[in-house]
Amino acid sequence: MSQFTSEQIAEIEQLRGARASTIRPVSDGLEDILYQPIPVLDHGFIRVVDYMGNDDAVVQAARVSYGRGTKRVSEDRGLIHYLLRHWHTTPFEMAEIKLHVKLPIFVARQWIRHRMSSVNEYSARYSVLDREFYIPEPQHLAAQSASNRQGRGEILQGEEAAEVLDLLRRDAARSYDDYALMLNEGGADASRKGLARELARMNLSLNFYTQWYWKADLHNFMSFLRLRADPHAQYEIRAYADVLIDVLKRWVPLTHEAFLEHRFGAAQLSATALTAVRRMIAGEPIDQASSGLTKREWGELTAVLGLDESGASAK
Repeated sequence: MSQFTSEQIAEIEQLRGARASTIRPVSDGLEDILYQPIPVLDHGFIRVVDYMGNDDAVVQAARVSYGRGTKRVSEDRGLIHYLLRHWHTTPFEMAEIKLHVKLPIFVARQWIRHRMSSVNEYSARYSVLDREFYIPEPQHLAAQSASNRQGRGEILQGEEAAEVLDLLRRDAARSYDDYALMLNEGGADASRKGLARELARMNLSLNFYTQWYWKADLHNFMSFLRLRADPHAQYEIRAYADVLIDVLKRWVPLTHEAFLEHRFGAAQLSATALTAVRRMIAGEPIDQASSGLTKREWGELTAVLGLDESGASAK
């Protein structure tokens, strides 16, 4: 926890040392990591700070029962799988989680697009941001993809990579130096008033770190993970989503299992794509031209089915 002060570490240890009795259902897996920061990227972290409900809350809501009841775990598992398989949502809205997240500003701007949540962000109008900014590891420093406007292509190498990393470090350091100069807080020249914090922050770049508390119900938590843990998501936000996949497993193991089966590891087919698959199963030769799909749709379908673009097995 090198990014934490001794006072912050002591506060976390005090929180984890406190014990309270409760008759509410708890998640043993989350209790094990409650309040603990889980490192992400170079200076970021995720902390679970509170939650309500577990797998039982989903089952209880679906059955509208008075408690856990006498159902067996196998029956609960089957119900949760049924609910996710058939896209039921409200039972999963009965469980909630609250996170403390430290993340680069550009990642936060992606994250905030998932609007069905409650967010309270660190305010640079009232407080001074720390001198911390994200610098990619060399293996994540890639050129623009030639085929995907939102994606990355080949990894930069040699002098070009070194130059980009140097530019990122130099620009961020200079940006923060100028930010601190404009604020003039604790400066040697007491006659300078310094610029208002809400204005001085304009100078900071998107790789600086911010923090927030983020609270979401289980349904929207899984919607976030389905998109942001996907291999096609930007690496930096995917790094946070990968941590949260494990948080999901600790929190609601039965729901996590069903999520991997029916959301994360599954594929949705259009009506035309489904017709094409049925024709393949019937033994009919089919290619992109005869499938009724666009070239992009055909490429997506063959990738899902493990075929090459001619429709033949890729093995």
